[in-house]
Order: sequence, then C-alpha cells, then structure tokens
Amino acid sequence: MLRTNLTHILSEKEHSELLDNNENVMICCGRMGPMCIPVYAEMEELEKEYKHVKFADMEFDLPDAKVIRELPECRNFFGIPFVIYYKNGKVVKATSSIQSREQITSNLDTYLNHHE
Repeated sequence: MLRTNLTHILSEKEHSELLDNNENVMICCGRMGPMCIPVYAEMEELEKEYKHVKFADMEFDLPDAKVIRELPECRNFFGIPFVIYYKNGKVVKATSSIQSREQITSNLDTYLNHHE
C-alpha cells in the first residue's frame, strides 16, 4: 500500500465504487518514487481546498491497477505516475509523470469544475 494520507484504492471493485459514488475524482496511480511523491503531496494539500473532488491513489503494480494502466488515454504514457481525472465516471483528462501544483489545479479547474 502507498504511504500517503489519500484514500487508497486496492481493487477494481473499489475503483468502480469510487467512480459510482463521486462526480469528480482524481486518482494518482504510481509508486513511492521521486516522480510520484510530489504529486501525492500536492493532492493531500488540494484535498482541503477542492471539497467537491475525491482524491485517491492506487499502487501502480497492483494487478487490479490495470483499470488505469490499460486505459486508452494512457496508451502512450512512459512515466509514472498516471494521473486520471474523472467526471461522472468518465475520463476527462489523463497525465503522466511529475506534475506541479499549477498543472494539477489547472486540470482540476478545467475538467472538474464545481457548479453550486
């Protein structure tokens, strides 16, 4: 299991339930490595600001992580983590490799905007 304070997804079933129960979801699929840890740290901070988004992680090497690894949007990715943004259960944006806070917030604001 990843050592983060995020919600951990450990199975395809949990992944499906997370998407079914939340309109806006950001999942970081990676390892505890130098390209992934900064993304988890930003997500942990942003979780406090973006209350309408469910933030979660999934260990890249889990067999069930194929639900992310095998997405068509990830076909040409070479670096981890794979970060997937979901709106109403559909992939609306996918990125790979390290992301800055500015890149993450831009994606959150663009793809997971909140309408009150």
